[in-house]
Amino acid sequence: MYNKLQYISQGETIEQQLYNIHQALDAGCNWVQMRFKNQTSKDTFTLAEAVKPLCEEYLANFIINDDLHLAEQIAADGIHLGLTDTKIDEARAILGTNKIIGGTANTFEDIENHIKNGCDYIGLGPFRFTNTKEKLSPILGLAGYFDILEKLKKNKLQIPVYAIGGITVRDVSPLLETGIHGIAVSGIITESDEKEKLIQQLNEKLYANIIA
Repeated sequence: MYNKLQYISQGETIEQQLYNIHQALDAGCNWVQMRFKNQTSKDTFTLAEAVKPLCEEYLANFIINDDLHLAEQIAADGIHLGLTDTKIDEARAILGTNKIIGGTANTFEDIENHIKNGCDYIGLGPFRFTNTKEKLSPILGLAGYFDILEKLKKNKLQIPVYAIGGITVRDVSPLLETGIHGIAVSGIITESDEKEKLIQQLNEKLYANIIA
């Protein structure tokens, strides 16, 4: 089963991105989604080329955000697609069955469509307001997660759902009660002065109810 903690990379330059990703990996994060928006394809490729061996060294999953051509070219572990990006089934046809394909969702209907199209996991959000993303979808809050996850259960639909959007350590336990699988975070890790301690705290909460 997939790791419960995903780090979505941050940084305006290749150097900042690499530094932040390396720090997150070093602190114990083992799932990186490389998100490097509004950059030249040359710079994005250069970054991906550097991040891939880094993730391999740390035995971490390496997922590319949005860029299907790059994910295929670099042989990443998979791709994460937003609601207005390439369709999930098109990505599956290009990447094949062995790659991980995640999809952004804001409603139950979004998730239903993603499941039909062969998606592997869902990034559901935003939980609360976040500066990380432009054009934010309607904020869900805890009630929104309860409602959507309940509908999934009623319709006997199963897929790992990750909460995303301004999540803090104290949000983890209440969010897990809604039935989510894990969380995807960016700023909380990037900005932390004690990344190792933070990732340990997040993982302790995320894996608290799992019997070894």
